[in-house]
Amino acid sequence: MTSDARPLAVFDLDGTLADTAHRQRFLERKPRDWDGFFAAAPDDPPLAEGVALARESAEECEIVYLTGRPERCRADTLAWLAAQGLPDGRLHMRRDDDRRPARRTKLEILRRLARGRTVRRLVDDDELVCDEAEHAGFTVVRARWASASAALKDAQEREGRT
Repeated sequence: MTSDARPLAVFDLDGTLADTAHRQRFLERKPRDWDGFFAAAPDDPPLAEGVALARESAEECEIVYLTGRPERCRADTLAWLAAQGLPDGRLHMRRDDDRRPARRTKLEILRRLARGRTVRRLVDDDELVCDEAEHAGFTVVRARWASASAALKDAQEREGRT
């Protein structure tokens, strides 16, 4: 089977593969410190459940990473993925100036991916992203293995930052 024929398994990063708990403090202040929040991302511990699922999925699927992190974080994000021993995969990120809610940006990319390939599953911790993806007909695995952050959820929906 060629790589182009393999279905896609799409993984979110923050709260799915990466534990962001140590950097939530940057979002709990007013105004939110986005530079500090993203600068601390290389120190995220991996989330064992998400990493195991990505590795398992790579046996049958091509892995794609879909994050609300801005493009300016690409180098740090790729280094983090490699340091965790995660499977190689394309990384889709938000434009630096894109402030739309994650449920809009991610669904747009999912639909684009699905035009040419089968998307076997989306793995994400954002309930609104999961709801939208399911409504659009995608199979979703809800990543509920990290502690939820009200500040992060608010930021994802209202500020379109991650």
